[in-house]
Amino acid sequence: MSRIGRKPIEIPSGVTIDLSPLNVVVKGPKGELSQHVSPEIDVQIDDGVLRVDRRTNRGEHRALHGLTRSLIQNMVIGVTEGYQKRLLITGVGYRAKPSGRALELSLGYSHPVSVEAPDGIEFEVPQQTEVIVKGIDKQLVGEIAARIRRHRPPEPYKGKGIRYEDEVIRRKVGKRA
Repeated sequence: MSRIGRKPIEIPSGVTIDLSPLNVVVKGPKGELSQHVSPEIDVQIDDGVLRVDRRTNRGEHRALHGLTRSLIQNMVIGVTEGYQKRLLITGVGYRAKPSGRALELSLGYSHPVSVEAPDGIEFEVPQQTEVIVKGIDKQLVGEIAARIRRHRPPEPYKGKGIRYEDEVIRRKVGKRA
């Protein structure tokens, strides 16, 4: 049976990868992450290079191959460099402040909104109108940033709300007299 694989992953120094039949564990200077691997996909380490192979060229195997390779690559980057998402808060009186491991948001409601940081996530507030979500798990960082944004998404008329740093808000004109 032929093995098909592309784009091996270079393993940086300081990173160790433990392979078991259905699990990959990546340990690095920032922490440790693990990921379940389908039995249809083969993962091997040769000379400091991790190779992900699929057994056939069927559609589901090709999809699993790309997914598995991307997840492992994201884990390697996460334990070496980490991930962050930057959120900008726009609006009169809208602000954020750290409160222990939580983040307290004033978003124009009658009460402050509190967001707890799960394990592996930390909040940084360089200014009252800027929040940085940091962590080693790319999916968890994105999910927590999306939860924060969901409390007050940007609106198209005045642009008030919470948006990602690189997000572009399409503005509307509003009604005319």
